[in-house]
Amino acid sequence: MDVIDLIKDLINRTVMVSWLLFLLTWIIGWAIKGSPIPMGKTRRIGQGLIEDAIWGAFWVAIGTSIFWLITYISSFLGNVYPQPPLPQLS
Repeated sequence: MDVIDLIKDLINRTVMVSWLLFLLTWIIGWAIKGSPIPMGKTRRIGQGLIEDAIWGAFWVAIGTSIFWLITYISSFLGNVYPQPPLPQLS
């Protein structure tokens, strides 16, 4: 495994975990907010989780773009350049 594959693998795993965490937080937030619990504070906690999940999704999207840029630059720099031509002395 070379450096480029390692970077791509780490980025893919990080992004996947981030999106799964966003979905989990969003689902829990809506479950708490929509629950028939008569306490207002509980619903505010659910609303707070939903808002945090939305902000998290925004930053995950921004981070994914930055990670893509890092992958693009590392793959560009990691390419092996061909050897320069050797002069033919006849």
